[in-house]
Order: sequence, then C-alpha cells, then structure tokens
Amino acid sequence: MINSTKRNRIGQILSVLLIICFCSGVVEGSVSILPLDQVKAGMKGKGKSVFKGSKIEEFDVEILGVLRNVEPKRNIILARLKGNMLDNTGVISGMSGSPVYVDGKLIGAVAYSFGNFVKEPIAGITPIAEMMSITKEKIPKSSYSPRIPLKKYLGLDELFELNKEFFFSKSSSFSGGQTFTPMAIPLVFSGFSSQVFERAKPFFSKLGFSPVRGGPTGQSLEKISPPDLTLQEGEPVAVQFVSGDLNLSAIGTVTHVDGDKVYAFGHPMYNLGSVDYAMSKAKVITVIPSLSESFKIAVADTLVGRFSQDRASGVLGELGKIPQLIPLNVRIMNSGGDIEDFKMKVVNDKVLTPFFINISVANILLAEGRSYGDLSLEFIGDIYLENGESVHLEDLFSGQYNTSVMDVSNMLSAVVYFLTNNEFKELGIHRIDLGVRATEEVKFAYLEKVWLDKYEASPGETIGIEVYYRTFRGESIVNKGGIPVPNLPAGSEFQLFIGDAAAMQQVEMSQYRTAGFTPRNLSQLIRMLGNLRKNNRIYFKIIASKPGLFLKGEEMPNLPPTIKTMFSSPRAAASAAMELNKSTLSELQLLIPYVFRGSVLIPIKIKK
Repeated sequence: MINSTKRNRIGQILSVLLIICFCSGVVEGSVSILPLDQVKAGMKGKGKSVFKGSKIEEFDVEILGVLRNVEPKRNIILARLKGNMLDNTGVISGMSGSPVYVDGKLIGAVAYSFGNFVKEPIAGITPIAEMMSITKEKIPKSSYSPRIPLKKYLGLDELFELNKEFFFSKSSSFSGGQTFTPMAIPLVFSGFSSQVFERAKPFFSKLGFSPVRGGPTGQSLEKISPPDLTLQEGEPVAVQFVSGDLNLSAIGTVTHVDGDKVYAFGHPMYNLGSVDYAMSKAKVITVIPSLSESFKIAVADTLVGRFSQDRASGVLGELGKIPQLIPLNVRIMNSGGDIEDFKMKVVNDKVLTPFFINISVANILLAEGRSYGDLSLEFIGDIYLENGESVHLEDLFSGQYNTSVMDVSNMLSAVVYFLTNNEFKELGIHRIDLGVRATEEVKFAYLEKVWLDKYEASPGETIGIEVYYRTFRGESIVNKGGIPVPNLPAGSEFQLFIGDAAAMQQVEMSQYRTAGFTPRNLSQLIRMLGNLRKNNRIYFKIIASKPGLFLKGEEMPNLPPTIKTMFSSPRAAASAAMELNKSTLSELQLLIPYVFRGSVLIPIKIKK
C-alpha cells in the first residue's frame, strides 16, 4: 500500500516536471531591462539576429547617444553596429526588431536607419519600455472608411488612394539634416508571377516594404502543434498575409518574449492598431548585400500564433492563438477541360484584404489562364458573410492580353472592399469560393439593329421585338421576344432603351442626375453588390414621363402626387430626395454567351 502511494506521488511529481519542462520551451525566462535614462554614449553591447537559416548570431553595438522626443514621447537610441557581415552590408532590411543588450540587459530593438548609401551601419534603436507599453495602449480600432458611390471595379491604385489616410508616409526623424526612417520590411512573395509582382511592387514600396520574390512556402496554417509554440529573442518571425498555395509574408525579428507575449519589429507595419495577423517562424535563406539597401531573403515556416497589435513602437503577438483568416478557394477549368484547385487563406482586415485578394486572384488566373493573346473568363463566385448572408457573383470577361484577368480581380476586390468597409456595421467574411472557366478566344458581340413589329400600340398590347447582334468572328445572331405596352394615357409616349451594362449605367446616371449610388443600409448594399450590371446581358428598360423620386440609391417610379409629396418632405426623408421627370416602368435582361456592346433608344407612341 505504501509503495503504491509512493509510486503515485513519484508519478505526479514527474508529470509536473514534464509540464514545467514543456512550458519552459514556450515561456521565456524574464530578462533584465536597462532603463533609457541609464543608456549613455560610449556603452558597448551585443545584438542578436539571424543571417542564415535559424542560427541566432551576435553582433557588436556601440551606443552613440539618445535622440529624445523625435516624436511625442518617442525616443531613439542611436548606435553603430559592427561585426558579422554588417561592416560590408550596412544595416540589413529584415533586422527590424533585433534585440540589443548592454551588460546583459535589454535596451531595445534595432528599428531605424538613415536609408540608402550610408557608409556605416548606423541604426536607431526603439527603447524596450516603449515597445512593452503596447499592451497598455487603449486606442480603439479605427472604423473610418471613405464614403464613396458603389463601383464595379477597384484596382490597386484606387484602393491605395481610398486608404491613403491609413497608408501615411512612414514616420521619420531628423538628425543633422538627414532623414531617419523605420527600416524597410522585406515583403516576400512566394508563388507569385513576375508580372503580378511587378504590378504590386510600387504600391508596397510606398508603404515602407521591400518587396522580394521568394521561394516555397512553409507549413500550412491549418493547426498549431504544441512543440512549435516557441520563439526566441533574435529569431526571425513572419507576418503572413496570404498562405497556402500562395504565400505573402513580411519578415522581421523577435525582440522580446514575455510568457505568451511576443514583441517584434520595433516600428509599425501600417500602425493599424488592433489587428489579426498570422504569426509564424521564418527561415533566412541568405542576405543580399547591396550598395542601396541590403536585405534578407526568408521564407515563412511554422505557425506559432497571431499578431494582435500593430502600433507605432512595434507589433505585439500572442503565442498559441489562431488568427481568423479568410479561406479563399479558386477552381479553374482551362480550355482543355482540365480542372485546377487553389486553396489559400488571406488576412481578415478591412484595409489589407482587398489588396491581397486582388493580387492573389490575378496571379492564379494569369498562371493558369493566358496572360498574352485572346482570353475569355466565365466567372462565378460566392462570398459568404459572418452574419449568415452571402453575395453571389457571375459575369463574363473577355479581351486581349491580361485585360480580362484584371477585370475579374478588380471586381472581386471592389466587392470585398465595400463589404468590409461598409458604414453600417462591422462585417466579416467567412469564406470566398470562386469558379472560373477560361477559353483562349474573345467573346464579344456588337449590336447591329433592333426591329419592332409596331411603333404605336395600345396599353396591354405586346410589341414583338428582334435584336440583331454580330459576334467578333462575324456571325450574325438574332434574339426574338416581346414587351408589354405600359398603361399610359392615349397620345403619350414612352421610350424603350436597349443596351449593354455600361450604357445602362450612363442612362441611369443621367436620369437620376447623380454620379453614383450610395446604399442606405447593409441589406441594400448586399443586394446591390449581388445585382451589379453584367457584361453578358442585353438590358431592356422602359422609361416614361411620369413623376418619381430617387432616394438613397433607389428609384421610386410613377408615384402619385400625394405620395411623392410625402416622401420628398424634409420631415419624412433623412436626406434630400431627387425629383424625377422620367420614371422606369419596367426592366428586363437577356443572358447571352458574349460580352455585349452597343445601345439604342426607341420612342414608342400610345394609340389615341
């Protein structure tokens, strides 16, 4: 009995020891910190970083002085770096966050440099106390987004312009007339074509990144295994914006690990406040020396947690926390009938997600489709929202070179932007499923003529109509149908408009005397996004001189005078209603297997 009890106690003790040993791999021991007021010129210290693989190496540091209040309550320790390869490379992009110690005490992270062509590796160090104050900051996540009319397409340049309030110029400090800026962050594109990379590169370069094309991706982000929940000071760390069959990661260095908290970079990426980015280990392939700016080439590896804060003094991560990413699934069928599936996860962020969705989809379509020559893309997609609703998209895009690819990616980024940046409520995206059928030919059709069997009719009659259009290859096609005559006074007139999506929009802009539609609530926004005008439709619209209103993005046609007065009253309408002289009486659309071009306006009289 006694022996059994002893064995149980020994077993319990061993279990506790195993748990302690395991946790010691996750929770780093506490480190001594040297306060900023004790940092003096002439002090010598050591820094830690990785220059190849995962091996942490030391370099020498000489303190030159302290630049105080370079920004409100922000200080920078000025230092000269020596040793290892730094004498030849200068300060290396990717070292952001490299910890620096004096007498074994942590003083801060390498985070700033004087930019290009500096002869010595002079760096700015963010004091560790400022980095550790990130957890104390209570700045709420910004909900501001510019209010713009609904658009079908948003390219990278337009997205950048819309978010310029977020993408401010990297903060810089001045010393001796020279600019002292946050070190560029290597932004590694793995699996991206040179065409997409070159298109995206200028935008990310403006934001303080150093875009580079990298190698293969690391481990999938599906799960975290306990042995991988470790990071060390001086170890490379990746912020994964896109993972899976494509990978797009920003590379920095771990400054300090305190329990499950990880401090890194020493300066902001975007300074977006509360964020939800994937935090992964990284492996450095090599350092590329450059007279302009040396940089690390690295690849993301094992997922270890998430970054939850992006602040002025660095980023804060949490070990063992899984980020909420957006699954992006793309299925492509090529001209030969072969099917290829792509699976990715994209950062869930109102500012960044449209950018990364745009370049990821464009990259996949260019790789599997055709970037030069004739190309048509039949597109169908569903965007599932966290509130249980969804937006269904379908369209046909056709053209030469990469026009159709850019149209698909720009349309998708526009829909994602308007959903995630809506002014009504926070709305997350649960999943995006896309299907594309690619054919190496153009599919255009041009309106030739419209024939009606009568141009004067009584209310209730059906007017026979034939629409003739010619394809790009010269084939003539006719579609026959009929339209009912509206109930209008004898002797009056209505107009039948037949046209493509762009022409229909121009007619509506003229009719409503507006530059665009702005939805009045979330339900209307989702409905309008699902009903975007499509390229492979012939639209029919009957317009007549009837009183109506255009209010908050929607037409109220053919209103009786009393109802019209009620809606246009300042006490009844939250915003001014636009009075319409012409109202839409009915609208139809015809699906065809071509991108349709052309329009015509036909007047029709009501018999007396």
